[in-house]
Amino acid sequence: GTNCENLPETHTYLKELRRYLDEHYPGRILLCEANQWPEDVRPYFGNGDEFHMGFHFPAMPRIYMSMRAGDASSLIDILNRTPAIPENCQWCTFLRNHDELTLEMVTPEERDTMWREYAPEPRMRLNLGIRRRLAPLLENDPRKIGLANLLLFTLPGSPIIYYGDEIGMGDNIQLFDRNGVRTPMQWNGGVNAGFSTAAPENLYAPLIDDEQYSYRVVNVASQDPDPQSRLSFTRKLVRVRKENPALVKGSFAWVQPGVNPTVAAYLRECPEQIVLALHNLSNQSQPFAMSLPKSGTVKDLLSGETITADGMLRLTLAPLEFRWLELPA
Repeated sequence: GTNCENLPETHTYLKELRRYLDEHYPGRILLCEANQWPEDVRPYFGNGDEFHMGFHFPAMPRIYMSMRAGDASSLIDILNRTPAIPENCQWCTFLRNHDELTLEMVTPEERDTMWREYAPEPRMRLNLGIRRRLAPLLENDPRKIGLANLLLFTLPGSPIIYYGDEIGMGDNIQLFDRNGVRTPMQWNGGVNAGFSTAAPENLYAPLIDDEQYSYRVVNVASQDPDPQSRLSFTRKLVRVRKENPALVKGSFAWVQPGVNPTVAAYLRECPEQIVLALHNLSNQSQPFAMSLPKSGTVKDLLSGETITADGMLRLTLAPLEFRWLELPA
């Protein structure tokens, strides 16, 4: 028997499918949903002639694991284990999607920890995962949600945002199977949250209407004009990432891995730019220092703040603080 993973015949077919797609539907992509270790997903990229992109399933739970433990070690390990892929291919990174937060690519001990920390109620668990949205998973804490998104937007790959997470939608664990994270998008506080003109009883799933995440409170219309809203924050991350080529196409290298595991620090670098991404995973302030390739002005890409550095960067990160720093090149 076979589990049908990485069969030669599969790759032969994928190459044919890719050729047909490129010829008849240019500009489209093939996205690989292979829930495997990164070295096992690598063959699905072929020589750049099979899938364009592939989900990085093992990286996702390790973002949550690192944040809860206040230790970047598991994230460092999985990214160091991730092989190079063809130049015309890309990984897809994500925090949540339309299914459960899958815990297949972790050890049984790590799965038990994730369930205990993020899904203490049995109904929050499904299969080998957790059926919760991003905001409830992170206790609706803006610092934790921001930290998770900053990691998502700076790790190698193209980030994917699950609908509703950009505004902090909640979930309904009383619904069947995975439907609890598939409730109607909350566009406004009106009838059916602006999702549909159908009679409310005809919606495919009921609206989220609890005290904390109700569509009357959490919706696009109320957040759109507010510069301090979660939607505005997400838009800012998208804009800043697009404006800075190092975050999109730059190489990736850990900075001082293992020296202070509570700080996830790495460089994204391309010919035009060097960006240092810093993430304090702990609930305590953490010092950070590193030598720079040259003296000059360090710019915080998120706040616009500038720091004059004399060949050495020294700063203190507040609890759960994150910074994107453009270094003098």
